[in-house]
Amino acid sequence: MDSVPAQTHQGLKEAGAASASHLTTTTSLPTKVESRTAVMEALEDIVYGSAAGIVGKYIEYPFDTVKVRLQSQPDHLPLRYTGPLDCFRQSIRADGFLGLYRGISAPLVGAALENSSLFFFERIGRSLLYSSGFAPRDSELSLSALWFTGGFSGAFTSLLLTPVELVKCKIQVPDEPGGGQRRAAPLKPIPVIKEIFRHEGLRGFWHGQLGTLIREAGGCAAWFGSKETTSKWFRGRNERALLKRGGSQEEVLASRERALPLWQQAIAGASAGMSYNFLFFPADTVKSRMQTSPIGGGGGDNGGGGGGGGGKVGATMPKKSFGEEARALWKQAGIKGFYRGCGITVLRSAPSSAFIFMVYDGLKKYFPMA
Repeated sequence: MDSVPAQTHQGLKEAGAASASHLTTTTSLPTKVESRTAVMEALEDIVYGSAAGIVGKYIEYPFDTVKVRLQSQPDHLPLRYTGPLDCFRQSIRADGFLGLYRGISAPLVGAALENSSLFFFERIGRSLLYSSGFAPRDSELSLSALWFTGGFSGAFTSLLLTPVELVKCKIQVPDEPGGGQRRAAPLKPIPVIKEIFRHEGLRGFWHGQLGTLIREAGGCAAWFGSKETTSKWFRGRNERALLKRGGSQEEVLASRERALPLWQQAIAGASAGMSYNFLFFPADTVKSRMQTSPIGGGGGDNGGGGGGGGGKVGATMPKKSFGEEARALWKQAGIKGFYRGCGITVLRSAPSSAFIFMVYDGLKKYFPMA
């Protein structure tokens, strides 16, 4: 008689344990799924952002070489190039077309690093806005919030990007400060990195950081913000056109889940790139002049411009700060000096950014990891 209640009690215990175990598994499952989804989304940002950045860099790099050479012409000598076309002609005559791709290995790494970190930190910025209560989780972020997440992303990315851009600029501008003979020193990333570290230490890799910070924080706010603003305008336009054709509200809601037509994605991406490059171009000009000054100092002779990639240490003057370089450029050329190479930069950014967003969004759509 006693064994029956005991067995019943044991059965109840086992059933209760099984029920509790099932409850624990059920309640912990969403957390695990959410955690895995967040990890995979972050991995998507890194992998697909890197791929998009590499594609964009191959498109824009020859134009970027011309831009840097125009920006970094020395203060104390007549201008070597009369404009972008003249710079193209002289560069191709001297080194051939492939010479415009001189030093692309470091920028390819930089492009992968830049774009992956931009998309990664932009996602973190969105998460911070949601977790802080600034925006409800069940609604889309406002355009002003998206401009903020872009600036947040750019500020952090600038810390990673400045060393890469420093090496890139020194390789792209291979002439001696005097503007005469072409330097014979290696134009490879590793020798340039070693020379920077030997003369200026680890801190030397962040020379020009303020210019990169201004360009990336402000420019990336415009990059993401312009893309989202243009995309939102296109979506509204498409919805109105659908309603005019007699479409239902259900069809309108369904259209919001679909990607924009390819040509509209391209225009949105192009507007992002043009906004990024134009609005903060003066800061980029000052940065380029700082980063092409001779290694080891020497800002006093050439005003930060025209310095060779990894030139020898021969000057005793300390490098100019961002403000000093900006004042020297203003004194030399006025407002026009800050916009040398702006036209060609804005033009090349349109197809480059269009491809970056199209590749990134396409990979996420057709090859989702999450």
